[in-house]
Amino acid sequence: MNPLRILVADDDQESRDLLCEVLHANGYVVRAVGDGAAAREELGRDGGYLVVIADLRMPRESGLELLRNVRQQKSNQPIILMSSFISDSERRLAQDLGAQALLEKPFRLTELLQLVEGVVQKGPIPIST
Repeated sequence: MNPLRILVADDDQESRDLLCEVLHANGYVVRAVGDGAAAREELGRDGGYLVVIADLRMPRESGLELLRNVRQQKSNQPIILMSSFISDSERRLAQDLGAQALLEKPFRLTELLQLVEGVVQKGPIPIST
């Protein structure tokens, strides 16, 4: 059985470390990068990720730009976006682009794990608002 792999993109080192620790403790293999451009490069090298978890606001390429670029490549890669503030226009755009979910920080780690588990068990799930 192949390990379930997750890509985390967040410019905040502490957030990346926490997400990696929690996801790894729950049986996932995790790779972390510092922005959306690095995440897109990683996806281009290795498409075997179950889901991408990305911060909405990052340097070089935001989570929304990452989502837009992935969708322009005709990929249905599940992407969960997170941020401490999500405007209505960002929420609409993320939904239009097919984000798996939007999580407003601070969120419960159990909520994130449930979203990831939903992808594992059921495939794509409706966006949460």
